[in-house]
Amino acid sequence: MTNTQKHALAVAACNIRMGIIESTHSAKAGHPGGSLSAAEMFAYLYNQEMRIDPAQPKWDDRDRFVLSKGHTAPGLYAALAHRGFFPVSDLLTLRHIGSYLQGHPNMNTVPGVDMSTGSLGQGVSVAAGMAKAAKLMGKDAVRVYTLLGDGEIAEGQVWEAFLFAAHYKLDNFCAIIDLNGLQIDGRTADVMNTEPVDAKMEAFGFNVVTIDGHDFDAIEAAFDVFHKTCGKPTVILMKTTKGKGVSYMENEAGWHGKAPNDAEYEKAMTELRAQMAELEAAK
Repeated sequence: MTNTQKHALAVAACNIRMGIIESTHSAKAGHPGGSLSAAEMFAYLYNQEMRIDPAQPKWDDRDRFVLSKGHTAPGLYAALAHRGFFPVSDLLTLRHIGSYLQGHPNMNTVPGVDMSTGSLGQGVSVAAGMAKAAKLMGKDAVRVYTLLGDGEIAEGQVWEAFLFAAHYKLDNFCAIIDLNGLQIDGRTADVMNTEPVDAKMEAFGFNVVTIDGHDFDAIEAAFDVFHKTCGKPTVILMKTTKGKGVSYMENEAGWHGKAPNDAEYEKAMTELRAQMAELEAAK
């Protein structure tokens, strides 16, 4: 990856973070913590990795993305908006009555959303089915990506989906698990310890790659492994900081599902604007 590409991705991630804060503040509701932790991944998927066309959101041969942790819709919406699927200004309508941008993604109303999600565990199951369908239709070039939370993987349905993906050797399927260590009730290790996730995924027949989820070089290398893997699905275990980019939200479980008030909004946006200014200065 060139420095120019890396810089563009860093700008995209910062724009996504600002979109998350602006939309959740406007809604007075939402899930900023786990959206912020995945900002680099959202930026990489939609600006570097996936074959997509914002002008043709239903293009048959596009890659698919399923947000299995559907509550982090503010991050997905910000990524889609800044990629050109719909106006960035519409992010301010998040969760408003009559808005097409509701608290969980709706494939029937939001351009670029490939699956409606919300109930944890269901998204990854649908994504695995999409990957199998692509194989059955002879569309081997179509890749399917899904993003899960580490709290979500306590759901039994998740492991059924993993069994399915491995059994059918879905090498066009890439699961991404956001290991930020926190969920709505506290530390995932305390609520329901799922470690060691890497050993479990290996035992379930996956090619496992563990990375720093905020490092674009590491993300690129992980997807390179995915592209070169044949005969088995891939999982990327990305270690992240919940609330990344906003100092008072980082590693705080309370920001799993709470919107910033006016003062908190100003503090967050001041920090993010400063980060963007640093990026522009380093251009």
